[in-house]
Amino acid sequence: MDIKENMELVQERIKRSLLASGRKQNDVTLIGVTKTVEPNIINKAVTYGLSDIGENRVQELQSKYDRVEDVRWHMIGRLQRNKVRHLVDKVYMIHSLYSLPLAKEINRQAERIDKVIPVLVQVNPANEKTKTGLPCEEVIPFIETIYNLKHIKVMGLMLIAPLTDDPETVRPYFMVMKQLFDGLKQDDYPHIEMKHLSMGMSNDYETAIEEGSTMVRIGTAIFGRR
Repeated sequence: MDIKENMELVQERIKRSLLASGRKQNDVTLIGVTKTVEPNIINKAVTYGLSDIGENRVQELQSKYDRVEDVRWHMIGRLQRNKVRHLVDKVYMIHSLYSLPLAKEINRQAERIDKVIPVLVQVNPANEKTKTGLPCEEVIPFIETIYNLKHIKVMGLMLIAPLTDDPETVRPYFMVMKQLFDGLKQDDYPHIEMKHLSMGMSNDYETAIEEGSTMVRIGTAIFGRR
């Protein structure tokens, strides 16, 4: 496994996808998904330009936090309320907000340390039973219930698309997400800034970028299969 070569290939494909869709070269943030990846390997990727790290489990993020420097940490996996207090002082952003009780707990724990936590609302447009996330029709009502929580700031939406070998089969979900995202940008909710659309992983990130993604979460294409 050549981390340098993998990083260069992913970065080049991101640039090509942005160019093909007429977007600026700095329009997408690359988040390296580091589930089960050892800190020494992560640090190699950091030396080759990786600045944002995504973890699926709170305990794993905690164990790596002091062993990987000069990165921004993202919580991208399902988050349980009883784990929030271990996380709020460490993460740059939480991508997986999907319920009002979780929003209230993030707000409570962030208030405790006098911090405002950027969050993304997780959406499940395919209504997959095995994944968390709100159906599209529930996103606006949900945002209307949480915009007054002063210690979280909704910064956009997150999607985990159905896993497939053919990215074209998930393009419609990316398109639906972009439409929802653009619609929310037009609404003037206080304490909300629709800035990030987190969608696209190793098997479909080029298609996601073509449809408007601003954050891609890449694990296998950088660190290999685990």
